[in-house]
Amino acid sequence: MTRSRSPQLSLFETAAVVPAPPARPKPVAPAKPKQPSYIGGHRKRLRSRFLVGGAEPLPDYELLELFLFRCLRNGDVKPLAHRLIDTFGDFNRVLSAPMERLTEVEGIGPEIALDLKLIEAATHRMSQGRVLKRPVISSWNALLDYCRVTMSHRETEVFRILFLDRKNVLIADEIQGKGTVDHVPVYPREVIKRALDLNASALILVHNHPSGDPTPSTADIAMTEDILRACEVVGVTVHDHLIIGKSREVSFKSEGYL
Repeated sequence: MTRSRSPQLSLFETAAVVPAPPARPKPVAPAKPKQPSYIGGHRKRLRSRFLVGGAEPLPDYELLELFLFRCLRNGDVKPLAHRLIDTFGDFNRVLSAPMERLTEVEGIGPEIALDLKLIEAATHRMSQGRVLKRPVISSWNALLDYCRVTMSHRETEVFRILFLDRKNVLIADEIQGKGTVDHVPVYPREVIKRALDLNASALILVHNHPSGDPTPSTADIAMTEDILRACEVVGVTVHDHLIIGKSREVSFKSEGYL
């Protein structure tokens, strides 16, 4: 009986080949919009001016532009810098503006606002480093500079106390109260309590006048007298009370109030 064999392909025969599907083209990322050449040239020129001459010759809006270059890699930031200056008045007031006010400016998001506040914090920390843990008498000018930097451009009143040890070395600098545009609550009992906690021997009182005029008000004088009487009871000396305006400051000691 002859067995039937299943058909086999010879060496010269090939099976039908199913063609592979055509390869899909790789997606092409959209090209980034190229900024106009004049913008790139402006950024380069402004950076060069800063590197050669420093910040001093630059107006406030150009200094802001240099900072905004780091935050916004593309586009023209000059209009944004001008909006900030127009809104707040000058470079220092831009940095000292509250976060919520900064983000109200068109083009300023939370990240840029945070970066601006970080610059302010770094500036304050550098100024504070020149006076903290040092004798106040030998670093008085640095102390005044620090008070100007931290307080002269604020939009609301802030009351701070500089605590000194027996050698008049600044051992602590603390904000004791924040208020409105023309008033800040201060409680002598809290001032004394904190001085005793720190074992401070003397104080310098400091607050600002957002109006720009550092002339003491009747309330300022009365509040200083209350703190002075309370300090006398516990043997703590009040060396001075400084009122910081926009362009000058008033010393109670120099003016005869102490």
